[in-house]
Amino acid sequence: MEYKNSLITKLLLSSGLVLLLSFSLSGYFYGSYVKEKSVRQLSGTMDRLSNTIRLGLRYAMMINSRDDIEQIINNIALQNDIENIRIYNKLGQIKYSNHFEEIDVKTNIKAEACYICHNSEPPITQVNLSERVRIIHSGKGYRLMGIISPVYNEKGCSADNCHVHPSNKKVLGALDLVVSLKHMDHEITFQQRSMIIIAVAVFIGIGGMIVFIIVRFVTNPINKLINGAQRIEQGDYNTMVRVNQKDEIQELARAINQMGQSIGNKTEELNKQKDEFQNLFEMVPCIISVQNLDYRLIGYNREFAKRFDSKIGEYCYKVYKGREERCVVCPVQKTFADGKSHYSEESGIDRDGTVKHWIVRTTPIRDDNGNIVAAMEMNLDITERKQLEQRLEQSEDKYYAIFNTIPNPVFVLNPESMEILDCNNSVTSVYGYIRQELIGKSFFDFFGDAADHHFITGLKGTAVVERAKHRSKYGQTRYVTIRMSPSEYGGHQVLLVTIGDITKSLEAEQQLIQASKMATLGEMATGVAHELNQPLSVIKTASSYFMRKVRKKEPIKPDILETMAEQIDRHVVRASKIIKHMRQFGRKSDDIQLQPVHIGEVLEQASELFSQQLKVRGINVVWDIDKHLPAITADAGRLEQVLINLLINARDAIEDKWGALSESSDQKQIVLSAKCSQGQVVLSVCDTGTGIHEDYLEKIFEPFFTTKKVGQGTGLGLSISYGIIKECGGRIYAQPNPGGGVCFIIEIPAHEVQ
Repeated sequence: MEYKNSLITKLLLSSGLVLLLSFSLSGYFYGSYVKEKSVRQLSGTMDRLSNTIRLGLRYAMMINSRDDIEQIINNIALQNDIENIRIYNKLGQIKYSNHFEEIDVKTNIKAEACYICHNSEPPITQVNLSERVRIIHSGKGYRLMGIISPVYNEKGCSADNCHVHPSNKKVLGALDLVVSLKHMDHEITFQQRSMIIIAVAVFIGIGGMIVFIIVRFVTNPINKLINGAQRIEQGDYNTMVRVNQKDEIQELARAINQMGQSIGNKTEELNKQKDEFQNLFEMVPCIISVQNLDYRLIGYNREFAKRFDSKIGEYCYKVYKGREERCVVCPVQKTFADGKSHYSEESGIDRDGTVKHWIVRTTPIRDDNGNIVAAMEMNLDITERKQLEQRLEQSEDKYYAIFNTIPNPVFVLNPESMEILDCNNSVTSVYGYIRQELIGKSFFDFFGDAADHHFITGLKGTAVVERAKHRSKYGQTRYVTIRMSPSEYGGHQVLLVTIGDITKSLEAEQQLIQASKMATLGEMATGVAHELNQPLSVIKTASSYFMRKVRKKEPIKPDILETMAEQIDRHVVRASKIIKHMRQFGRKSDDIQLQPVHIGEVLEQASELFSQQLKVRGINVVWDIDKHLPAITADAGRLEQVLINLLINARDAIEDKWGALSESSDQKQIVLSAKCSQGQVVLSVCDTGTGIHEDYLEKIFEPFFTTKKVGQGTGLGLSISYGIIKECGGRIYAQPNPGGGVCFIIEIPAHEVQ
């Protein structure tokens, strides 16, 4: 490295310039300050001396003793450094001076020292000290300082009989004192030279210290860093640069050491990767060859050598296909032409005479200047894949035939728009449409008015939809079960929808539910008859009373007539309500109407039909219903059927256990409770009956399973109840009652307000 470009030269020059500039500026300002201070101090001294001279001359001037005045001036002028002492009169004439030749010389009152006061009309009588002082050159190589002081007209001068001045004259003249600055300038010059010598000495000392510090703490460590970096450059990655100073350079040395180790590790890894890539190139199970611009082989891997009997320098088309000229469609030629990678599928005869298929991929090889000098060709044997594709095509034809012959309708839908992309031939038997009529239509068209926004959102988020209502081509209602699953069709994600037609099974289920209702009404016949008997008895009593009064031709009091009429009306309404409730309960319902209902109200309706039977049997019903229960989504009629069925089972279980042996309400008891927990309405029906064995708790909801005696139950009540609760999105299960008997628990999600 050249000396002028070295770091120490730059640091010394920059620090030297900074020091030189600092000393120069400080010396300049300090010298100016000393000179100004000396002038200021000398001005004050001369002002005091001038006042002293003026006071010393006062008496002689009062008595107008010229000899005394001249003697005093000459004596004072004998002091060192006093050059001139002059007294001017009002007109600028020198009246007294220590130089005899100046006496009675008249000066220009507008010039020199007088100008300070006479630069305006009338002349100024009061002037500051700084304005009365002047610096002049003597012409002998040194400077002079003059100070002029006014001589004022005192009272003694205007009142004395011998020497009188008019009282309106404020200034009689001026005393001009001029001293030599020769010694002061010599002292200032000496101080400046001393300061320069000291500054040079300090500059040299600081410069030497800076050189030492830079060499010790910068240059030497940097040279070590440079040597260490050069050793790393030469491949000595384990070299260690040692700098024994705790600063940034030591951190830099540590970083260089770490860099050397890291480069060494990376180089070792790179060499390993190089070897691995070479091994991969040799061992890769596909055919790889490298061809120059003349299509001659200049390299190949082990698989190529095993598959082809070739040598370096042969033409690739001769080795691969036994041709004597270049292939018409050649991916290598395309790579040479545009410098891009190209792809093709090639077929040829292998060494054993079988047909082989390859996927060919080419890529250019460039030199340091970016020019294409060769191409790498990689061939992947896809003979087995081709055979599999042929078999796959055969399999697709086979499974497409199966798809079209599946007895259930199958749809292929777009998962976003629910557009029908494909369907099988079975849709015609269920919906009446042929395949061509459905392609491109929306799957929601089958739902008619039921396909609102909320239904569509819910349908997309579920896998199974039970009992969906569809419309066929001719307007017929079809109840179906929809099962959806994601799949792939034609390279795209689709929904595969399978339809199960449950219309006939639902009709059979409706008949079964209706039969269960009729059986329940038969169970409640005695209780209902008793419920109707009471209002009929009241009506019968009132009518007999009216007939007796009419026959006897006795008047009926108005208040009695009104009371009995009200009783007849109230009991007629009660009987009508019971009959209406039984008619509604026994009515056959074709459609399931899920809507918001309050389970407490449904439970009260069920109890109205059944409460009399329980009272007759001495069974006490305990109500524990939360008054602030949220609504649930259910069919009120079906839910009432479930609750009545549970009450019948509870009644029978209590009768089987207690019979008529106990009349205690604590022993014969049904507890109805309902509460809301974690977004679900939970209803429990607990009895004190015979209970259910734990082995049967999971079986009681199966069709035709019953724990009652032969002839006392069909085993369909709980099975139907299970299906109805499932329709509501809930569940029903049984568990032992801690007080004896069994508890049936129904959990249904609370209705969400949209």
